[in-house]
Amino acid sequence: MIISASVRTDIPAFYAHWFLRRLRAGWCEAVNPYNRQARRVSLRPPDVDGYVFWTKNLKPFREALRAVDEAGVPFVVQYTINDYPRLVEPSVPPAARTVADALWLSRTFGPARLVWRYDPIVFMSARDGPDHVRRFAALARALAGATDEVVVSVVHLYAKSHRRLEALRRRHAGFAYRVPAADEARTLLGELAAVARGYGMALRVCAQPDLLPPGAAPARCIDADRLARVAGRPVAAPPGGTRPACRCAQAVDIGWYDTCPHGCVYCYAVGDARRAKASFRRHDPERASLVPPDDPP
Repeated sequence: MIISASVRTDIPAFYAHWFLRRLRAGWCEAVNPYNRQARRVSLRPPDVDGYVFWTKNLKPFREALRAVDEAGVPFVVQYTINDYPRLVEPSVPPAARTVADALWLSRTFGPARLVWRYDPIVFMSARDGPDHVRRFAALARALAGATDEVVVSVVHLYAKSHRRLEALRRRHAGFAYRVPAADEARTLLGELAAVARGYGMALRVCAQPDLLPPGAAPARCIDADRLARVAGRPVAAPPGGTRPACRCAQAVDIGWYDTCPHGCVYCYAVGDARRAKASFRRHDPERASLVPPDDPP
């Protein structure tokens, strides 16, 4: 069993104490977002094949990573570093700090543990195609040698994402955004793939096969093969993609929607930023699940 923590919220940034308590207890509860049924999930080392952690701020999670490593369980961190303006990512630490944390991770546990995410790519004011190439190149240069993979995708405007971007456009006269045509997006990803190769990284595209440029491949964000490389032993996991074209292995996600206070305007996992902040403020690190099963999804 692979544990995903979490595509629904940033557990490393905001819920490190909760995770550490559950790790020491040897179990947690994962709540199904559709029927709100709680499921007991073992976190005992014999029962866990590996962890995939997702974050935009790793620093609060250092103690937890050491605890997982000491338990002998392999882990990989999917670390999103976009270097977007605060208007778009209001609570994400500056890129210089997140890059430093990524370098710490790679030095401490090895580069196989780190996957950089430049994701999602939003076409907006002061961040069009050429601007993305320049920013991406600067980040790739800073991360060279720390990882061998970067995952990208072009933003998909889910209703909640579109609503927030529209609200931002109305509030700020200088802000605009757009959805690029497939050819334009594919050309940009091809340029990013060439930049990535120059810094020793393979570019992978997350669940957007129509945008795959030459020199790139589909991403497997929950990657049993990478976990096996970290562990030095096979990690068997059946396919478990959560949407068409997803290549991820099967995993149990222990997070919950509307609990991440980062406030990123493009986020698909938060419908109401105020509710997310309130959920974070009232969460109880001693509780078995991240939120009560009767919380609204």
